[in-house]
Amino acid sequence: MNEHIAQLVSLQMIDLEIDKIDNEIKQEQIALDKRISAVAEREAGIIETQDRIVQLEKDRRTLEDEMGDKIAHVRDRQSKMMQVQTGREQTALLKEIEDAKKNAKENEEKVIELMTEVERLKVQVEEEKALLKGEKELVAEETEKVREIIETINKGKKAKGSKRLKQIKEIQDNLLRKYDTLRERRKGLAVVNVLGGVCQGCFMNIPPQQYNQLLKGDKIFECPTCQRIIYHQPEAETEQI
Repeated sequence: MNEHIAQLVSLQMIDLEIDKIDNEIKQEQIALDKRISAVAEREAGIIETQDRIVQLEKDRRTLEDEMGDKIAHVRDRQSKMMQVQTGREQTALLKEIEDAKKNAKENEEKVIELMTEVERLKVQVEEEKALLKGEKELVAEETEKVREIIETINKGKKAKGSKRLKQIKEIQDNLLRKYDTLRERRKGLAVVNVLGGVCQGCFMNIPPQQYNQLLKGDKIFECPTCQRIIYHQPEAETEQI
């Protein structure tokens, strides 16, 4: 294999290991973030329910005030019944009294419904608070656990980083720039093997003439389809690596 290609292959192996480490860190953080988000959602739900309770109690007080006014109106109309002199006036007052009583009764029923709903929501809030407390404790434990895991993983990454710095010193600047560009554009895979005339990066066929030249291993070639740097190494040797 071409010496420069061998250097790039070694560098890519290191970079892929670093990518794996970064992905492990990312997955640990994602899992923790989900737990934290779940706690935040539960907390927001509790606040929303508490706001709902405040509004319902405000509505209840308004209905109770209205009910008090209706009852006062009934008493006022009842006292005036003693003063009316005609049947027509008496009928009108009776209707007012009945309407006021009906409205007061409706308000009373609504007040009872609101009180029932408020009690239900208060119980729900207490249950949610208990769950929230437990979840916060678990998240605190999980945060510390993830911190320790990431710290351990980062130690391995630091070692790989030192190995990478040593490796890139062996690579020509122009090749390194090309490699870095390809890594960025090709999802981390800049150098790929060609097996049976097929690029293992894009899985497209390499032209026969170019493949024959590649087999000699004395020059650097690019895949005509994906532009990755290509080389040839038999599968048996690849597996040993």
